[in-house]
Amino acid sequence: MSFVSEFKEFAVKGNVVDLAVGVIIGGAFGKIVDSLVKDLIMPVVGRAVGGLDFSNHFWLLSSLPADYRGGMTYAELTKAGVPLFAYGSFLTVALNFFLLALIIFVMVKQINRIRLGKVPAPSAAPAAPAPTPEDILLLREIRDALSKR
Repeated sequence: MSFVSEFKEFAVKGNVVDLAVGVIIGGAFGKIVDSLVKDLIMPVVGRAVGGLDFSNHFWLLSSLPADYRGGMTYAELTKAGVPLFAYGSFLTVALNFFLLALIIFVMVKQINRIRLGKVPAPSAAPAAPAPTPEDILLLREIRDALSKR
């Protein structure tokens, strides 16, 4: 099999196409969750703890350059090349990851429930085994009778 035909067979398999679709949708879904965290959740959390904006929480790791005339925001200091320990930005990204993982967990759980076509039973006792069919019982009797000879 030639390299081109092997690659063509690999590329058009369902798993590869499904993976590509998953990556594309995952990227878009990540942007939605990022916006949810940055634009909706973090402002509420910041307001609840005293009007803080987590994106501008950082520690300077060195002194400012003598010729620096910009503001003291994370964006301006980063643009100027000042080294920062940006724990507020990390907190936002960590919360983003947590929410994304939680949402995906709930989605997968619901999809599996729908795919199985049933709602899980609340810790029911194991079902009794089904009775042995009559033809199997007859075959067992014949086997036992033959083995006694």
